[in-house]
Formats: sequence, structure tokens, C-alpha cells
Amino acid sequence: MSEDTNKLAEEASVESEAVETEAVESEASVQGEEPTAPEVEEVAAESEADEADSAAETESVEEEYEEEAEESESVEAEAEAEEEADGSIEMDWYILKVQSNRERSIADALRRKVAIEGLDEYFGEVVVPVEKITEFKSGKKKIVERKLYPGYIVVHMHINDDTWFAVRETSGIGDFTGSGGKPTPMLAHEVARIIQKDEEETDDSPKLDIAFNLGDQVKVKEGTFESFEGEVHAIDEHSGRVTVMINIFGRSTPVELEYWQAEQV
Repeated sequence: MSEDTNKLAEEASVESEAVETEAVESEASVQGEEPTAPEVEEVAAESEADEADSAAETESVEEEYEEEAEESESVEAEAEAEEEADGSIEMDWYILKVQSNRERSIADALRRKVAIEGLDEYFGEVVVPVEKITEFKSGKKKIVERKLYPGYIVVHMHINDDTWFAVRETSGIGDFTGSGGKPTPMLAHEVARIIQKDEEETDDSPKLDIAFNLGDQVKVKEGTFESFEGEVHAIDEHSGRVTVMINIFGRSTPVELEYWQAEQV
């Protein structure tokens, strides 16, 4: 009986020491001491789970973005196809930078390029904006054309990859005007000015090249009052006659002249 009692006492002592050891390790963990191997494994497992969740979420967002991009491209393609199908291709006016003094030949080259590439449906007019004016030189009347935008032409067109390359590959054309390399359509009043000039050329007489305005000081260069100076009092652009107030014998006298008989002082 004594031996059995001793064995039981020893077993109880060992169990007590094991409990005390577990308590100490738990307290050490709370106080920030180095965790045990099982605790490290548990933390690592939780971290891997979080990373897996984050990766899955990122992949889901990327897939959603790609689906939206594909849907947008599909909508644009369908819209363009519908425009082409019903013949209502939207066009705007654009300004093209070209080599100076070659505006007409470059405009002709672009028209030929469009015809060769079969892109006529995407292009309207290719215009060199000009105005007709009447000049008098050595007393002789002469009608000449003056460019509104030297070094530029304008084109009515629909922008897509094919038309953009057709324009850029035409010899003599620099680039579209616009910001950030993106072609910018002309404003409505700019287009109206070009159309108005074209109508004036067909319906009205050429514009007179009168180089002065009301109130300007001019000098008579030909006629009875040659070398006299005076102030422009009235201008009749239709007839090309101007009225100049000239000081004659101490009095301001209106004298009517052809506009080309006077020059600005």
C-alpha cells in the first residue's frame, strides 16, 4: 500500500508541474515573448488565407473591368456599323496644316488619295478657303484671290483609323490642328465664315481691297488733288468710292475719289 501511495503522489506531482508550465507559456505569450511553434503556424495559416482572399478580390475586379471595356468597344463598333448601314455617317470640319504656297495642289492630292483608297463616303469637301478681291494697279482693275488661312486647308470628314491615315499619309500635310495630338473640329462660326465666303464668290461681286477705314488719314496719290492729305469721311464698298475731307483754302472740303486714288499715311 505504501508503494502504491508513493506512485500516486509522484503522478500527481508531474501533472501539477505540467499545468504550471502551460500557465507560464500562456502568460509569456500575452507579455509579448516569443510565441511557440504551434502559434506561429496558426498565424501563418491566417495570413495565407487573407492573401488568397485579396488575390481573389483583385482578380474579380480586373475581370469586371475587362468586361466593361469589351462592352464599351462593342457598343462603339455597333454604333459605327449602324451609321454606315443607314448612310448617316457623322462628319465635322477639320483644319489641316500644310506646306505654304502648295495649298491647292495638296488639296487635289488628298482628293485623289481618298478616291484611290475608296473612302469617298467618309469625306465631303476639301477646301482651300479664299476670297476674291478687286485691286487697281497702275489704274487697271484686276480681280485676284486671297487666301483666308495661308498654310492651311479645311476638310469635311469622318474620323476613323482609315481616314486618319489617309490624311496623314498624303504628301504635304503636316497634321490636324488640335490639342494633345487629337483632331479638334472647327467651331460653328468658323465653318459659317467659310461657307459664307463661298456664297459671296458665287452670288456677289468680288470684294474691294480697301486698305483703310473711316477716320484714317490718307494721301491722294492720283488726280486733281494729288499730294493733298485728308481724313476718310465715308466709304462705299459697293462702288469702291471714298469721301475724303481735304483742307482747301483753309476750309475742310469733301472730295470723292476712287479708293485706289488714295493711300494710307
